[in-house]
Amino acid sequence: MRAGSPRKDAPLSASWSDRARRGDLENAEGRGFARLSRVVRVIAGELRGRRLKAPEGERTRPMLDRVREALFDTLRPWIEGAFVLDLFAGSGALGIEALSRGARRVRFVERAPAACLCLQDNVSELDLSDAVELVRGDALEVASWGERPADIVFLDSPYRLLVELRARRSVLAALDELVRMHLAPEGVLVFHAPHRMVRAAEFAADLVVRERVYGSNALWYVQGATATSGQGEEP
Repeated sequence: MRAGSPRKDAPLSASWSDRARRGDLENAEGRGFARLSRVVRVIAGELRGRRLKAPEGERTRPMLDRVREALFDTLRPWIEGAFVLDLFAGSGALGIEALSRGARRVRFVERAPAACLCLQDNVSELDLSDAVELVRGDALEVASWGERPADIVFLDSPYRLLVELRARRSVLAALDELVRMHLAPEGVLVFHAPHRMVRAAEFAADLVVRERVYGSNALWYVQGATATSGQGEEP
């Protein structure tokens, strides 16, 4: 099978209907997926306990604290000195957490006006301007990613983009491009989605893909075929 081709047992159109995917999303939200307080705090590191502004509404939802904590526990081999690309950054909670724990620089990409304002306020309030790049643009566009390979990529797309087939294809195509062309050789991309909304067979067969499930949340860790999972540890 050529690099980048979908796994043979599950083409992107697969057997899931849009209705089924909407049902999965509604069920996930009903079980508490990403339904949480707008009070967001940095969990650990130099900025531990500092509060972050988060935009109101349903378009941008920060990750649950317990999921974020588990995520960063798995990213320890990559964090120190890392360059991080935070896509669909929202309040910036993931990128700011990375900086608090030792990352060197973060490029935030966000398009929603309310989220951009919160992100700017958070960066200013925490005096992080020298360590970040703020990009207002489409997180799925190559031009928004910059030219520098990232050690860590956070892809936390709005869940509505996984419901509509064309948007879903765009998200997964961007993920594939990020891993192949914009990730450092030993880097890792973390894709956050509702549990059971994405299947391993939807990723290209030559990528290294692992899933961790936390309740109704799934974190997919994706690396290039030659990666050794960061200092020999699996995420």
